[in-house]
Amino acid sequence: MDIIKDVASDVTKPGIRRRGEVTGVVRRRRWRVEQKGQIVAEAIAPGAVVVEVARRHDLAPGQLWGWIRAAKHGDFALPGDETAFVPVVAGDTAVVPAVTVSAIEIIIGAMMVRIPAKVDAQTLETVLRAVKRT
Repeated sequence: MDIIKDVASDVTKPGIRRRGEVTGVVRRRRWRVEQKGQIVAEAIAPGAVVVEVARRHDLAPGQLWGWIRAAKHGDFALPGDETAFVPVVAGDTAVVPAVTVSAIEIIIGAMMVRIPAKVDAQTLETVLRAVKRT
């Protein structure tokens, strides 16, 4: 694809016509996943303006929005998204009292849902999906 530079500066003058001039060749750039992640992180930072970030990195704003969408879907990770695993250390179990649960309570605003503790997974999933829809 060629870059076209506008040569005519004023189209209001009689006798001046617009014409395009080929000034170079545009090549597709390949972005590494790490680069995409850094640019997306910069674009979604508090106070950032996506169009300005795109302009700084010589991107089309639509392309950057596509990368943001892809990052939200988990197609690539943002810097600082690394998952850290913490070792589990077994302690003295005699110190922890035994807890018995008779029901699971879910409170959202003024709504409360109480589910028996010994409910099967399918029923619990159905209840949680119904709560999520409301």
